[in-house]
Amino acid sequence: MSQGQLQNKPVANFSKPHSRIILTIIVLGTMMGALDSTIVLLAFPVINDSLHSDLATTIWIILAYLLVIAVATTQMGRIGDIYGRSKIFNLGFVIFTVGSALCGFSSHIYMLIAFRVIQATGGAIMQATSGAIIADVFPSKVRGRAYGYNALGFTSGAMLGIVLGGVIATFVNWQFIFFINIPIGLVATAVGIKYIKDNQKSDAKLNLLSMGLLATALVLLALGLVNFAAQGFNVFNFAIALAGALLIPVFLWYDRRSKNSLIDFEAFKIKVLRNAIFSAFFLSVGYFSVVFLVIMYLQGIRGLSPLDASLLLVPGYVAGSFLGPVMGRLSDKYGSRDIATSGVFFLGAAILIYLTMTTTSPLWIVLLASTVSGIGTSMFFPANNSAVMANARFGSFGSISGLLRTLQNIGLVGSYVLAISVAAASVPRQVALEVFIGTSNLTGSISDAFLGGIHNAFYASIIILTIAGILSFVRGKEVRSEK
Repeated sequence: MSQGQLQNKPVANFSKPHSRIILTIIVLGTMMGALDSTIVLLAFPVINDSLHSDLATTIWIILAYLLVIAVATTQMGRIGDIYGRSKIFNLGFVIFTVGSALCGFSSHIYMLIAFRVIQATGGAIMQATSGAIIADVFPSKVRGRAYGYNALGFTSGAMLGIVLGGVIATFVNWQFIFFINIPIGLVATAVGIKYIKDNQKSDAKLNLLSMGLLATALVLLALGLVNFAAQGFNVFNFAIALAGALLIPVFLWYDRRSKNSLIDFEAFKIKVLRNAIFSAFFLSVGYFSVVFLVIMYLQGIRGLSPLDASLLLVPGYVAGSFLGPVMGRLSDKYGSRDIATSGVFFLGAAILIYLTMTTTSPLWIVLLASTVSGIGTSMFFPANNSAVMANARFGSFGSISGLLRTLQNIGLVGSYVLAISVAAASVPRQVALEVFIGTSNLTGSISDAFLGGIHNAFYASIIILTIAGILSFVRGKEVRSEK
C-alpha cells in the first residue's frame, strides 16, 4: 500500500496529564458507540408502540446502525490517515452528538431510522480512528494498557446500554436513550479539540473507486444477510448478497493494482498482523451471537422482562471492565499471543456453561457463564488490538485500525444473522424476532424446540471460536519496537 511520506514522525512521549485526557476522550467515544449499539434493543417495544410502527420496519433502527458501522469504518480510518485523525475523530463526535439529538426528536419511524444512519456515521468515525490515535500517543511498551482501558469503554458502554435501555424505557420517555449522549458529546468534543492534536499525516490520496467498490460490496453483502435474518430466504436477498460477495474479489483485484490502495497488502504479509485481524473477525461472529441468544433464552423461554434479562448479564460486563486494563498491562509485559488465545478459551468455556441451560435450570448458570465470558473478552480484545497496532506501519495506523473495526463489525452483523437464523429454524421467523426484542414468550413443546435451536447455535459458535483460537495461537509472538 502506498502511504506516502509522513509529514511528521509520531510523538510517543506526550505529557502524562495530556495522554490521560486524550485516552479519556477516546474511551468516552468508544463507550458511547457501544452504548448505542445495545441501548435501543431493550427500548425496542416502547419505540415500536410510541411511533405506531410495525416490527418489520422498526427492526431497522438496529439494522441501519449495524450496517453503517460495518461499512464505513475502513473508509473513515483511511480518511483519518490523510487529513489528520484528530480532526476526523472530533468530527465524528460532532456527527454522533447531532445524530443523537435528531434521533431523540424523531416523530416518525422513518425519521428515526434516517437519523440512526447519521448517528452511526459518527460512531464509525470514532471507532475507525480511536485505535490509531492510541497508537500515535502511546509507545508500544504501554500500548496494551491503553487498549485495555479502551476495551473497558466498550464493555462498560455495552453494560450501561443494556441497563439504561431498560430503565429509561420503563421509567422515562424513550427519547432520553438518545438525549443522554448530548451533554457527554458536547463536553468531549470541546476537550478533544483542545487536546487531541495531529502528530502525523500521510500524503497519500483517496482512491475513490476502491472506496466505492468496497462500500458497495459491503452494503450489498450486509443488506442481503440482515434481510435474510429478518425475512428469510428469497431470490432478492440471495441475489444482493451474492452480488456483494462477488464484488469483493473485484475490489481486491483493482485495489491491489492501484497506486493509492485502500488495503495495506504489504501489512498482510506480516503473519502476526494478518492472524490477529482475522482472529478478531471470527471471534466477533462466534461471540456476539451468544449474547443475542442468551437474551432470547431469558426473555422467550424464561419469561424475563428485557430489564431483568439484562441485569443477569451485567457481571460479565463488570468483570470485563475491571480486568481489561490489567490484561492489557500483562500483554505489554509478556506478549499478547498467549493472553489473547487464553481469552478465546474462556469464551469457549462460557459457551459450554450456557449449554447446560434448560427450561427450568437455575439462573445462576447465566451469572456464572457471563462472568467467565467477561474474563475472556477482557483478555482477548486489549491484547489482540495491541498486537495489531504494534505491527502496523507508520502512516497506516488509521487504515489498519479501520480494517480491524470493519471486520469486527461485519462479524457483529454475521452474529446477528446466525442468532436469528438458527432460532428461526426451530420456531417461525416472526416469533424468533418477537422473542429477540422481548415481546413474546414461549411455552410447551415450542419452548423446547427453541432451546434446541439455541443449543445448536452454541455448537456453531464453539466451532467458530476454535478457528479464532487457532489463528491467534499460530500467529507467533510479535516483536515490538518503540513506535
